[in-house]
Order: sequence, then structure tokens, then C-alpha cells
Amino acid sequence: MAARCSIAFMIMASCLSVVVSGGLPGDLFALSVASKLRVDRNSTARASSDFGRIVAAAPEAVLHPATPAEIAELVRFSASSPSPFPVAPRGQGHSARGQSLAPGGVVVDMRALASRRGRVNVSAGAAPYVDAGGEQLWADVLRATLEHGLAPRVWTDYLRITVAGTLSNAGIGGQAFRHGPQIANVLELDVITGTGDMVTCSRDKDSDLFFAVLGGLGQFGIITRARIGLMPAPKRVRWVRLAYSDVATFTKDQELLISKRASEAGFDYVEGQVQLNRTLTEGPKSTPFFSSSDIGRLAGLASKSVSGVIYVIEGTMYYNESTSTTMDQVYNYDPFVFNRYHVKVLLLSMASKEIMDILLMINVLVSLQKLESILGQLSFEEGFVFTKDVRYVQFLDRVREEERVLRSIGMWDVPHPWLNLFVPRSRILDFDAGVFKGVFAGANPVGVILMYPMNTNMWDDCMMAVASDDDVFYAVGLLRSAAVIGDVERLEKENEAVLAFCHNEDIGCKQYLPYYTSQDGWQRHFGAKWSRVADLKAKYDPHRILSPGQRIFSSPASMVVVSM
Repeated sequence: MAARCSIAFMIMASCLSVVVSGGLPGDLFALSVASKLRVDRNSTARASSDFGRIVAAAPEAVLHPATPAEIAELVRFSASSPSPFPVAPRGQGHSARGQSLAPGGVVVDMRALASRRGRVNVSAGAAPYVDAGGEQLWADVLRATLEHGLAPRVWTDYLRITVAGTLSNAGIGGQAFRHGPQIANVLELDVITGTGDMVTCSRDKDSDLFFAVLGGLGQFGIITRARIGLMPAPKRVRWVRLAYSDVATFTKDQELLISKRASEAGFDYVEGQVQLNRTLTEGPKSTPFFSSSDIGRLAGLASKSVSGVIYVIEGTMYYNESTSTTMDQVYNYDPFVFNRYHVKVLLLSMASKEIMDILLMINVLVSLQKLESILGQLSFEEGFVFTKDVRYVQFLDRVREEERVLRSIGMWDVPHPWLNLFVPRSRILDFDAGVFKGVFAGANPVGVILMYPMNTNMWDDCMMAVASDDDVFYAVGLLRSAAVIGDVERLEKENEAVLAFCHNEDIGCKQYLPYYTSQDGWQRHFGAKWSRVADLKAKYDPHRILSPGQRIFSSPASMVVVSM
């Protein structure tokens, strides 16, 4: 373990860049928030890098606010200073390219707000919602809403990240095909603008700020509260993975699944993964989902493929432990002939727990019947169906178990040169041929490759997040880790080759969690939205204080990079 940690530290030290800058105005420390500022080396060092561990940028100070008003005071001071300094909110620091850093400025430790009571409040009325502080982890939001039998509609795959962090990007996951990204499910926001104003906004009030902040990459304001719509939470999940050796069949089936309405028999969650042969043969021998024998079978399937690539659809069906409608449905389930009178007599003779066990079994049977109906419409490899039945919260928090495993072997705190793309449906097969069977031919990535479709009409174009012009587009996540020294350079070159392929072949990709080193790149990214981005930046952050780590408006002089 010690050796692995040493390797991880050497990787980080060899791959980081350091941003140097000047000091802060001396009268900053005369403000009432001065006691909440930390300038010691330990504090600034913790705020100098992020999950990606590719870039490091040292702030001059870290603010640990007790209230949003203290953040506003800091921002107002910077905005009125002769030499405004950058301010960047930081939740879990889960960005990959230094997006949450503030070189030479102040990082706001948003998690300090989490210690205050009342930062997650659930309204369980006719149109339920939750008010959550921007610093709150989605895991904590889930815990609070489940106490009322409710939950947000859309989740990211990892729940140990903050509400404001995902809403500043979009917040995508396997439910987005039906409900849109997380930003499409926000009803109201509290925002601190780049001038230090505290504004409550919504679709009907200060709507330009509301739409700008959602997916706005932190450029227009700091989210301190979000009101998010809720739905009744299911109790259990039928979790299924289906294997494919042909990409055209894989994508056809995925697109069929996301075309189904909520009223039809279909999945409530749809994602997908790409598995390379070497990943299966040289990677972990088992996972929290797949047993060692499962992985052996998948490796055998990959070895028979000409390209050595296989694809896996991941889907779920939600259900509850007991409902009156499922009881009615099960009477018609052919393998089990139920008589209403016999069932009534049987239940009356049982204890409460036995009744619940029977009802749960019935619901499991009904969910299996629905699953059988769905599977009959798909064309996966015969016999390659893998299922689990788990609690709803267990499914949503599934990455937590993988995190524990990676931490135990020293593979969590290593560089993550991730690349996330939105690929139009019309070019996804070209992308597959050029990247998975081209750039990645023979590769052995440590990490996960995601590939799943979403419906463009579920995205609100008023928001700043950029999706696709096609009616369907694919989220492709190359979520790879640098396991040993030298991996970062190799993985970065492969990422560059992927982007070069997309550019040369005019694939029409857009980056998600984007990172560009020039304003030209950002202008191409936002496309027709760029003029609106620039106008709203001038209105709400005229001094370009907020979130300089994105490098959208920062000049080269303010981001001096010195290689180590």
C-alpha cells in the first residue's frame, strides 16, 4: 500500500503544472470575513489541485464561509478593488482540468456551509421539491428526500459530488433520456453574481441569470441554493446488463430503449459501456456487478470479435415492494396461476412480515415479466444477460463501492486525464470505427469507457449547456486513470488523437466538462451561444472574477504555467 501511494505521489508530482501569481490586497484582511480566510500552506495546498491531478494552481487564500453572505462580501470586495482577484467556488474539487482552481486568488470552500443546519429542506406537497445548498452532496440530498418517499428524477453516476458542481455543467446520467439533465429539473436558484449581488432567480424571475448559471461553468454566479423537482422514489431496482459484439445492433437497441415513453414497458435508466479485449483479460477478475465467471465469458466473447471490442447496455427497472396494481397484474402472469379468493385467505392467515415477503415476491415476478417483454425486443448476444435485484439507494450509490476498492489499492488518488464528448447519432458509428477500433486498437485502459444516448428535445436550449444538433446524441466518457508513471503522457496523446480525428472527420462533437486552452476553442464550443455568453459575462461578472480555472475569459498573463 505504501509503495502504491508513493507511486501515486510521484505521478502527481511529475504531471502537475504550477501557476504562479502575485498577492492579494492587504485591506482584504480588514473585512469582517478575514477570520474565515486561511493563508497557511496546508490550506492553500489542499485547494491547489483537483480530482484530475493534471493541473495545479495555488490560491493566495481559502475562504471557509459560515453563510452565503460572507461569500458575497468577498466577491464584492474583489469587484470593487483596483486590482480584482479571482474567486472560485470549490465543492469536492471533482473537476479534471483545474476548473475549480483560483490561481493567485481565493478559493471558496463551499463545503464549510454544509455544517449549518437547514441546508436541505424537503417540501412534500402536490408538486414536491427539495431546497438544497449548493455545497450539499447528492448523497445527502438523496438521504433527506428518501425520508419523505421522494427523490430527484435525474442522477449522476457518482453521488459524492456537490449540487452546484453538477448544475454548473449539466448533470447527466442514465435517467436523462427521459427527464433531461439535472439542470432541466431545477425550479429556482440562489446565486451570488460576479458583482457580489445575491439574487434569487427562476424561469420567471431574472430568467437570463437563471438560464446562464445552469450549465454556465461557474462564469456568471456562484450557486448557493437550488430548488429541484422531486418524484415518488421507488424501493427496488431490477438491474440488467446485456452484451453485444456488433456496434450497430448495440446502438439500435439503445435508441429503441430511449424512444419509449414512461407509460410503456421500458427501462427507467439506460447507459452503456465499451469493453476492450485487453481490459477484460488483463483487468480486474471481478467487479461489484460481474463475477469472475461473468468476466471470463465476456472476455471469450471479445476474443471472438474481429475488433476485440464488445458493448454492454446497462438498464434498470424501478419497482416497489407492494402496490395494489401489481397484485392485479400478477394474476395474469402465466407461470403462476393465482385465484383472488385463495390469495385473500392466504394473506389473512399470515403475519405482517410474511405478507410483505409475499408482496415483494409478487413484485419481483411482475418486474421479471416486464423485463422479459423488453428483452424480447432486443438483439443482444444470446445468453449474455446479467441481472441483479438491489435496493434503489444501493443502485444509485453503486460507484461508492468501486471507490472503496480503488482507494484500498491506492488507485483513486492518481491522475485522471478524462475526456467526455457528446457525439451526434449520425456519426456515432464513424466515431466507433475511428476511436475504439482505431486510436484505441490494442489499448488497455485502466478505467471505464461509457457510451449511451440521450434525447436532444429533453435539453432546454435557453440554458448554457451545449448538447447536439441531432435529435439523439451519445455521451462518450473516456474515464481513464494513469496507473503508472508515464501513463499521463500516453493517455493525453491518445485524447489528442481522438480530438484530432473528430476535427479532421468533422464528427461534430462537443466536449462535456469542457476544457480549452484558447478563447477560439471556447467560441467554437459555444457556437451560436457565444455572443450571449460574452454579453452575460459582461453583465454579471464584468471584472471576470469568477471561476478563472475554466480559462474562458482569462488572459494568458493571468495563467502563467511553469512545468515541473
